[in-house]
Amino acid sequence: MSEQKPPVIDAEAVEIAADAPQDTQTAQDTVHGGLPAVQPPARAPKTQRWKLTVEYDGTPFAGWQRQDGGITTVQGSIERAIERFCGENVTVHVAGRTDAGVHALGQVAHIDLVRETDEKTVRDAINFHLRPLPVSIVSAEAVPDEFHARFSATWRVYAYRILCNRRASPAMGGAQFWHHSRDLDLDAMNKAAKHLIGTHDFTSFRAAECQAKSPVRTLARLEIVEDKTSPMHGRHLTMWAEARSFLHHQIRNFAGTLAMVGEGKWQPDDVKAVLEACDRTKAGPMAPASGLHLVRVDYDAKEPFQKGLDSLI
Repeated sequence: MSEQKPPVIDAEAVEIAADAPQDTQTAQDTVHGGLPAVQPPARAPKTQRWKLTVEYDGTPFAGWQRQDGGITTVQGSIERAIERFCGENVTVHVAGRTDAGVHALGQVAHIDLVRETDEKTVRDAINFHLRPLPVSIVSAEAVPDEFHARFSATWRVYAYRILCNRRASPAMGGAQFWHHSRDLDLDAMNKAAKHLIGTHDFTSFRAAECQAKSPVRTLARLEIVEDKTSPMHGRHLTMWAEARSFLHHQIRNFAGTLAMVGEGKWQPDDVKAVLEACDRTKAGPMAPASGLHLVRVDYDAKEPFQKGLDSLI
């Protein structure tokens, strides 16, 4: 009789499900002794949930998450703009918190508003009160209460942009990519990147302060492409990364490690050994925040993302 194999458990799916908000019972019909239960408080006013697509230049912000002490963050700025728009104190829930200096072209968030309004008013009113900060609500869409910006997400697409083979510092747009003065071997970097595609323990590329319960993730795409259309001097490379979710600093650690290969300091197969070591000290340095862009968040199954820098538009 053949031995039965244990079922394969999707650790990433279990982790996401465990973190999701759970329904709880708010009141009981009776209490101990058969006495009538205390009546629950009056229900909160009915709200409409709004899905916001957000674009921002992360340069002047101390990351996404709201902070005390007057520190400027993306979340705090949007929440203040909403309060000025409709007088409501809301929490902006987001698909993925970004670090200081990280940018977004298609970040997704959701809010609940009591005020009856329409999509155009929500978008334009928040944008009015966000000025002159470099953050914009690209669209606002009424969604069911079951929608959650983080827990409903099924796919995330990031781009890491590198300006290389240029000694001089860029006079324009330098906060939008990693300026790497040396040239990089694109073919060698892509050969190394193939070792990282698939389901792996990514401890070697995980930040020490990462709060994820499991280091296992499934990486669907990791590819570096060159944009030859830019008029700016130097070579413009973009590393595309696609997965359901990522670990803290995972993509920036990928970029720093693959750059070691691109410079010729490491061989492509060295990246396989780094992955298998499950030791952050074995990987390359973390690349700067400036090159990282959250491009898109999906909420249903879609075709693989369009390749190339034209996809950023």
